[in-house]
Amino acid sequence: MSHLLSGSAQVFLAAALWGTFGVSVRLLDGLAPTDALSVGFFRLAFSAPALGLAGVAALGRQVWRVERRDLPLMALVGAMMALYQVCYVSAVQQAGVTLAVLVTLCSAPAIVAVLAGVFLKERLTLAVGGALAAALVGTALLVNPQGGPVEASRALLGAAFALGAATAYAVVTLLGRAFAARYHPLQPLVIGFPFGAALLLAFALPNGLALGYPPLGWGILVWLGLGPTALAYVLFFNGMKRTPATAASVIALAEPLTATTLAAALFGERLGATGGLGAALLVAGVLALLVKPPRSA
Repeated sequence: MSHLLSGSAQVFLAAALWGTFGVSVRLLDGLAPTDALSVGFFRLAFSAPALGLAGVAALGRQVWRVERRDLPLMALVGAMMALYQVCYVSAVQQAGVTLAVLVTLCSAPAIVAVLAGVFLKERLTLAVGGALAAALVGTALLVNPQGGPVEASRALLGAAFALGAATAYAVVTLLGRAFAARYHPLQPLVIGFPFGAALLLAFALPNGLALGYPPLGWGILVWLGLGPTALAYVLFFNGMKRTPATAASVIALAEPLTATTLAAALFGERLGATGGLGAALLVAGVLALLVKPPRSA
């Protein structure tokens, strides 16, 4: 299918698939008792074999040939993806899809820029500083529900989980940048995802791995592994070969657009005036990085 789509179309489809993740978690949560560890484990467990097949199809046996010194860092990719799953699912469960997706996706680029300045010695520009400030203020404005102290505490906890997810995603991004010159983008995922799944399973088993899903629930879990994970990553990496990085970043904003649209249609989630201002600041921070990105990005 990938050869029938332009690079931009593949990036857009990948972003739209990612945008279904939060809504799928909300639907699953309404079908059966579940928890973030179980959902995260099944997502990585179902996606790992599919990504392995995609890696073999793209690279053959070369997909497994990595330097021994890089294996711990690829395992760290899996560990951070596991942390991302747990934090993101927890954010959705606590505060809903809209807040979780906006805080996670729009604060991640600013966190990447700051961490790149610390670890990769990339200069912290005025645009990066402004983007970080917009992300922090936007997040604070989003965490302003109109339902009393219980809702306020859940929104605050959800935002904290979302920032944790954004930080984990930022670490994955920096590791991917470090691997980019020496490996195909799928190789760290093919090796890291099984480790992440095993890590989540080790934490989930003592607390009781959730298995009591109806057939539709299992279908959603399979979808989470194959759709917004394996297929989305393959489309994204294929699309990036023919799409400029800045254009791809703009197109990838289809993810929060898809997520918030589905959340409004299925669950009636709405942003008030204050929340709308916060969302606008978060998006403005992302656009600031796109208009004037860090020099080495």
